[in-house]
Amino acid sequence: MTNPISVSDLGVALATRGWKATICDSREFGKLFPKEELVDVDPAGYLKCVDGRGSDAVGKQQHGPKMLGGVYGIALNRGIKTTKELEGICQEVAKAGHVPTVHGDEGGILGCGFCKLWLNGKFADEGGVNAAAPEFTADEGAAAVKSAGGVVENHVAKHTEKYVILNFCPDKTFVPNGKDQRFIVDCWALGKFNLDITKYALTAAATVEKLNPGQKPCPWKAYIVTPAEPRFGPAEIVGALQGRGWQASIQTKSMNKSQLVPVDPAGYLKCVD
Repeated sequence: MTNPISVSDLGVALATRGWKATICDSREFGKLFPKEELVDVDPAGYLKCVDGRGSDAVGKQQHGPKMLGGVYGIALNRGIKTTKELEGICQEVAKAGHVPTVHGDEGGILGCGFCKLWLNGKFADEGGVNAAAPEFTADEGAAAVKSAGGVVENHVAKHTEKYVILNFCPDKTFVPNGKDQRFIVDCWALGKFNLDITKYALTAAATVEKLNPGQKPCPWKAYIVTPAEPRFGPAEIVGALQGRGWQASIQTKSMNKSQLVPVDPAGYLKCVD
């Protein structure tokens, strides 16, 4: 990953654009949104667009990393221009263990808003992005992806995304839900493809803003989700002790009822001796 940026700096960068950014770990995010669930990335998973709508991808196909426009997000970040270069990216994605994709929708192959913006040169004057349009059309790009063994996915319905998830939990992703939409950006995947994270983050923010000018309610909301520290419970303690050669077992409260007494205000905080 090049031009790294900390999650706190990312939050500040979004705030300066008028966004409301919240940094939380995966456990905290789950408490905010109990229906949200991180899943393991699967080898059958599509490297697909951050688009929150439903699609013709089913089951484990939805369990791939989400990037802007699918493989187009990698292409723009690297400044590629030709279908040959695009095919090379698809081959790279396949070797990395994912299915390369782009998508359209019921309106046609330009149903991917990111693709439409890029092909029409809308990022050329975007500060920090400055990416000119490629030399190919949307149809030519889709054909190149298919010829390289990739998939052209089809998304359905209208956009109703309520917020953006910027996910930094390695090898984990969220599953799109067409009935309760949110943009899903798997930022951890940027390192896998050695992308410029600052440029990518600015591109993601600009994409949402350009596709939704004057969006209400404002500001746009982003949740920057980081890995939660592992829980250290009884089972982990037993494992750690056994790893040092101890004999250890978990006892229940009922098994030790005769020895347990309530803590008293007069009690000493005293040595384990």
